[in-house]
Amino acid sequence: MDPTPRSTEFVALGNPGPDQYAGLETFANPGVSNVEMTSDELTAVCPVTGQPDLYVVTIEFWPQGLCIESKSLKLYLNRFRNEAGFCEALAVRIRDDIAEVLEIPHDKVRVTLKQKVRGGITITATS
Repeated sequence: MDPTPRSTEFVALGNPGPDQYAGLETFANPGVSNVEMTSDELTAVCPVTGQPDLYVVTIEFWPQGLCIESKSLKLYLNRFRNEAGFCEALAVRIRDDIAEVLEIPHDKVRVTLKQKVRGGITITATS
């Protein structure tokens, strides 16, 4: 099996805009043992106030057969923009989604959300 992904296999990669989102896309692990991906563009909605919560998310995983394509991850994270949820629940949901698409146990994925300061408080949740 050729571990090098071909761009024609991906829906999001190489296509402009979020309309090409087809879920979290994966490719064959080329032989790495650990991957860490970080984004400071995650936004969700506070379920109580309706105000936006801004996060830095770090996703670390120990892949077996698959890795996540980064543009599909960016589009996946953008989908939380209009969803309400507490920081802690969001960390667990992202962890579960990543583990499912990579077909690995939950303990092989670590998601850390660091909520940016709002109301003078920062929150860090790790799942």
